[in-house]
Amino acid sequence: MRPLSFLCIATFFKGEAFMRACKELGHTVYLLTVEKLADKPWPFDAIDEVFYLPTESNDSENLDRMILGLSHTMRSRRIDRVVALDDFDVEKGALVRETFRIDGMGQTTARYFRDKLAMRMRAQAAGIRVPGFSPLFHDETVTHFLQTTEGPWLIKPRAEASTTGIRRVDSLEEAWEVIHGLGDNRHNYLIEQFKPGKVFHVDSLSVDSHPVFTRASGYLATPMEVAHGGGVFRTGILPFDSPDTAALHNLNSLVLQAFGMRYSASHSEFIKGDHDGEFYFLETASRVGGAHIAELVEASSGINLWAEWARLETAVALGQPYSIPAEQQNYAGLIVSLARQQWPDQSIFTEPEIWWRLDKEYHVGLIVQSGSRERVLDLLDTYMARIYAEFHASAPVPDKPTS
Repeated sequence: MRPLSFLCIATFFKGEAFMRACKELGHTVYLLTVEKLADKPWPFDAIDEVFYLPTESNDSENLDRMILGLSHTMRSRRIDRVVALDDFDVEKGALVRETFRIDGMGQTTARYFRDKLAMRMRAQAAGIRVPGFSPLFHDETVTHFLQTTEGPWLIKPRAEASTTGIRRVDSLEEAWEVIHGLGDNRHNYLIEQFKPGKVFHVDSLSVDSHPVFTRASGYLATPMEVAHGGGVFRTGILPFDSPDTAALHNLNSLVLQAFGMRYSASHSEFIKGDHDGEFYFLETASRVGGAHIAELVEASSGINLWAEWARLETAVALGQPYSIPAEQQNYAGLIVSLARQQWPDQSIFTEPEIWWRLDKEYHVGLIVQSGSRERVLDLLDTYMARIYAEFHASAPVPDKPTS
């Protein structure tokens, strides 16, 4: 096996396990990040060289600077694989691959994993249910959509992650007020129907356009409720043998196939509508799930998604077969909240099921693991009450994600 050279793009602090796994496999690891993250505790022992951009922006000036810098870098350094470790880096990774003709996801396919409008149009064309939606390009089309669908509606950025930048509107007049307020940035948004329901996430590793590992989980409060209502983030692994789990596995496979996923980690979200009990596709991403979902999956399965993604990329690059390690089937649950204290004292949580604790300023968080899903859910309920009583704080939704 000849060593490879990986360019890891991470303009948010994440992906340490991916880079460590690459180095353990004998590869050269380059990190492209942003200047403001220079002092973060990156795994420098696993990184051969770091390159910096002034900002994480995907505007043309920053992308041109990135390409020019890499064109000089590659005169003396070989790059075999480009891996975008965060949503906001998918566009950068695709552009680097296209420019320097490096194998992997190109710009057209990357759109399906970054652009919420492209996602919905592609899913709809493949016969996958999506909430009613409309682009905001054409006035008459937008008005027709508002007049022929039932509100409320959500106006969403096409290229932000999670719930960042989403606005709920309840009337045609309110919708147009928000749309006009977007000004020249209007084309970067879409509008869709808001239907209450339970939201689920499916986390996968794919090879040869087929998921070889999948875990389905359900949010115990939707991301919208947490972000806009100041709640506590909770999610848990679904019953392994439930009809919902089987349906989500199938839907996830259909989405990844329709979107052209060849090989990567992925994180997809679906909603089960309260009005009809059907699953609808919400969004997907070609990366490991954020918000400590990777740790949740590892507690459940024993599979570290970051490390396995590195091994998967290596196998594909070298034309070797890839097989996922043996999976465990544990139930696990994750709870995270902002905290009033800078370093919350989490010693009040003493249960033996605790598998992981969050170590982050002004946050409290735990993952529990058990052979019983009921025990996991009971613990999450108990911890939520304790967190609200002892720690909980809330803050306005930021204009841009912070992690």
